Amino acid sequence: MINKLHLAMIELYRGDAKRIQHFCKVHSYAKLIAETEGVDPKTLFILEAAALTHDIGIHICEQKYGNCNGKLQEIEGPAIAKKLLGELGFAEEVSQRVQYLIAHHHTYDSIDGIDYQILVEADFLVNIMEDNLPDKAALSAYQNIFRTACGKKICKEMFALKEE
Repeated sequence: MINKLHLAMIELYRGDAKRIQHFCKVHSYAKLIAETEGVDPKTLFILEAAALTHDIGIHICEQKYGNCNGKLQEIEGPAIAKKLLGELGFAEEVSQRVQYLIAHHHTYDSIDGIDYQILVEADFLVNIMEDNLPDKAALSAYQNIFRTACGKKICKEMFALKEE
């Protein structure tokens, strides 16, 4: 089912290679961190689905608001994901958690599960690089956002961070 979702997301984002690359990278890091941290299969399944769909509201936000900031994506994304996940036959319980993760993936003060934590870390790993953020921002994210041992290791190595 994850592969079906992956292909459906590529189709949904047709012509938007940058954003396809983004969710593919977030998915890859999320899966790596989750498997390294030993999450259970159900949590991994939910996390993979959320990683693939976390920015699913981006195009509608651009059309409706001329802006695709994170808060707007959190508002618009869940309904689009609900429809797509339903069409692909995902269980309602899985769909609800994925929708919740989409609705909160730019909210960092109420992380309530390992799936949420890993999704945020994977998205940060990709965004730091794609947004060409300065070393100071990478270090701040490392210190304030990252909690998993694997996520911290990847962040520290990827951006050659030296803890202050």
